[in-house]
Amino acid sequence: MSSHTESRFAADVYGDRLERAVQLMRAAHLDALLITPGPDLRYLIGSAAESFERLTCLVITADGATPSVVIPKLELASLEGSAAGELGLQVLDWVDGVDPYQLVKSSLHVGSRVAVTDVMPALHLLPLAESVSGLPTSATPVLRELRMIKDQAEIEALRRAGAAIDRVHARMGEFLRVGRTEAEVGADISAAIVEEGHTEAAFVIVGSGPHGADPHHGVSDRRIEAGDVVVIDIGGPVDPGYYSDSTRTYVLGEPKPTVATQFGELERAQAAAAAAVRPGVTAESVDAAARNLLTEAGFGPAFVHRTGHGIGLSVHEEPYIVEGNSLVLEPGMAFSIEPGIYFRGDWGARIEDIVVVTEDGCESMNQRPHGLTVL
Repeated sequence: MSSHTESRFAADVYGDRLERAVQLMRAAHLDALLITPGPDLRYLIGSAAESFERLTCLVITADGATPSVVIPKLELASLEGSAAGELGLQVLDWVDGVDPYQLVKSSLHVGSRVAVTDVMPALHLLPLAESVSGLPTSATPVLRELRMIKDQAEIEALRRAGAAIDRVHARMGEFLRVGRTEAEVGADISAAIVEEGHTEAAFVIVGSGPHGADPHHGVSDRRIEAGDVVVIDIGGPVDPGYYSDSTRTYVLGEPKPTVATQFGELERAQAAAAAAVRPGVTAESVDAAARNLLTEAGFGPAFVHRTGHGIGLSVHEEPYIVEGNSLVLEPGMAFSIEPGIYFRGDWGARIEDIVVVTEDGCESMNQRPHGLTVL
């Protein structure tokens, strides 16, 4: 990428996405998509604009007309880093005192069947609904179909994100020491996430001892003790906005024999789920591969969450690897495989990789060892 497009792909990538969006809208019998700032806007035109009380909205119509961007004049700079200019999008800027919702309406045909991004704030959704004479439907079916299948540029971004977070896990011996608080360790990890190539640390979980039994613990002032099992779940975005998310479990000193045995079952379950991934199988079958093995080992009640979630411009997006999801996997889908076992008040463990479905299996974005790492 050239220096002025570091935060996005080349313009033709977004042009292809907009064309595909029109095709999917037509198949869904929709006339227009209304996209306010968030992951969907970044996906479609490479804009990282933020949502404020003043409306910014991308309008895409199924008739093939040039998409337009309704945007406050004072926010025009937020489009400079996007592909809007190169794509020739129509920019409808407005100033305070002008009704932006009527600008959106002016881009639509009378009686248009309108769908909106699922992150549109209610403060914009409700006035838009009044302007277009009816509550819009959700654009999720169209946008999910677009965003679930990663193209090669996206997969390469996910590879870079995975390698960057692997480098942070490789440095864990610098940070995890007896006597340090989880918060102290977390601060060092956050700095390392940025040092190793992310634009920010999106999340840092340092679950030591009993805190490891809380899957979404975060950090605390608890001091790490000798013998503690510590769950480290970390991630962040790399340009142009694609996330890493990887969990490894560590132990301060030699683990108890029971811990080592139980962790071995978790390692087998994670490997079984990864081995189950290939085109044509369902999302729920991958979940079952891990869950059945842990249940057979007697740890079914200790596995309290889904096996995985999709990832890309959002940390959590579709497809979700969970019981009841009959979605058939296709090449290019990217998601986590992260079974865990949690023993409340005692300890917990989780192993997480991001994988991308290939023509005959999956490619892992993470290469760090899966075993219980002794520090």
